[in-house]
Amino acid sequence: MAEQPKLTRVHLVAGGFPRHSAAGHDIDYARLRLLNALQQQGETTTSISPDFQDLTEWLPKADALVTYVAGPFPDSDQCAEIDHWLQNGGRWLALHGTSGGKAIARSDGEPGREMLRLDHHDVLGCFFLNHPPIRSFQVDVHDPSHPITQGLDPAFEVMDELYLLEVLDPDNSEILLSTTGLPGDHPAARNFGFHYAEDTSIEPDGRTRPIAYLRRRGRGAVVYLALGHCHTPSTNIQPFVDASVDPNGVTPKLFRGSWETDSFDRLLRNGIHWLTATAHSEPHA
Repeated sequence: MAEQPKLTRVHLVAGGFPRHSAAGHDIDYARLRLLNALQQQGETTTSISPDFQDLTEWLPKADALVTYVAGPFPDSDQCAEIDHWLQNGGRWLALHGTSGGKAIARSDGEPGREMLRLDHHDVLGCFFLNHPPIRSFQVDVHDPSHPITQGLDPAFEVMDELYLLEVLDPDNSEILLSTTGLPGDHPAARNFGFHYAEDTSIEPDGRTRPIAYLRRRGRGAVVYLALGHCHTPSTNIQPFVDASVDPNGVTPKLFRGSWETDSFDRLLRNGIHWLTATAHSEPHA
């Protein structure tokens, strides 16, 4: 009798802050796309939450964690639980706003806010500084043979939010995608969104910015992909966009960006396959 395939248990966190709000994103669209990708993969069963409040109920049962959030982040106790789960073989596919979190008033008393580095950034492996207005930029693939990037062209164009990310654990992180589309300390990033004192998102070469990476954590791993902004007319909060998107800076009412590209679809399918293919290779209880 043929051996039955193992069922991969996935917990999906997709939501905004405050709870059940859109927080400037089309969460429903992203959630549906991710659920479809999981269904297409095959032998999976998925639990869903809008944030991390009930993580303790679902994570111990899960082989894999997928997150697409705009605001919600795990607290210190939940971070410790995720870290323990990763160290024991868990797999986490983290998208877009997962690298964000909490913004606070500037410490120097000047107008604007800055992002606060929290425990979940250390577990995830990166810290979000800011992003310029939605723009078109080139994404470069570092290793086309990698399970996450296989099937991609060596470079591809997207319209998206270009996240400025500080990689916090470079010794255990493999950069999968990067861009050189925004010079260091560019006014487009300095004069929009959140304040940051130093641009720690740029690599030692002074021009490369990570867009995606795989981070090893004990017997487990995290794949983080910064791409994925989307909004509808009712959820949009983008005041304007770069001229590479619209010459007059007018924000598209409906924006799918990277989600509508073959490259991003490939990344999603590769990421889901990576979760299911490796989820049973190590214990994670």
